[in-house]
Amino acid sequence: MMTQSIFKGLLRPVLVSAVFFMLLTGLAYPAFTTLAAQLLFPFQAQGSLIERDGLVIGSTLIGQDFTRPEYFHSRPSMTLGADPQDPSKSISQPYNAGSSGASNLGPTSQKLVEQVAARAKVYRQDNGLAADAPVPVDAVTASASGLDPHISVANARLQLARVARLRQIPEGQLLQLLNDHTTARTLGLFGEPRVNVLQLNLALDARQPSIAVSE
Repeated sequence: MMTQSIFKGLLRPVLVSAVFFMLLTGLAYPAFTTLAAQLLFPFQAQGSLIERDGLVIGSTLIGQDFTRPEYFHSRPSMTLGADPQDPSKSISQPYNAGSSGASNLGPTSQKLVEQVAARAKVYRQDNGLAADAPVPVDAVTASASGLDPHISVANARLQLARVARLRQIPEGQLLQLLNDHTTARTLGLFGEPRVNVLQLNLALDARQPSIAVSE
């Protein structure tokens, strides 16, 4: 009887507490933070989406795969996607936002060493560099997410001559455009200066509307 009495005495406060915290943490708090984000940071709260002519063409948070030589190229991406010929298999789909991930190859992996060497060779050839020229690490390695929208300033500057030549833009003007789209360290302390590839390529297309950004 005593056990039943104690149980009945605890049941009501336990249920009340459960409902209270469910409403507080499951409804009130998410609603408050969502409203605050929409009011204070509407662009970020909506996914940092980039629109052109009323159409969403990307996000500042997710990179895109640029391969045409007149564009600045993103860093490698190891994301995968379903094979159109056989959905049970996966194939390489760079910057597949629905399949974020890395190669998981460690620094002692021979496969990674070979990949980096092959990427460095192509990078030097594409940008007219000497066969032994140093190459920025982000130009030959993928990010942990596979979706990094940024490249280093060093990477962007090594691509500048190629883009300037193909776009027929004076290198000085293109360098200024690059500087205008360089993001400094967060709070002046964290991370490194970086360049958002999609935003920079869109700025290039703004100079030459006849060249489409989509590939």
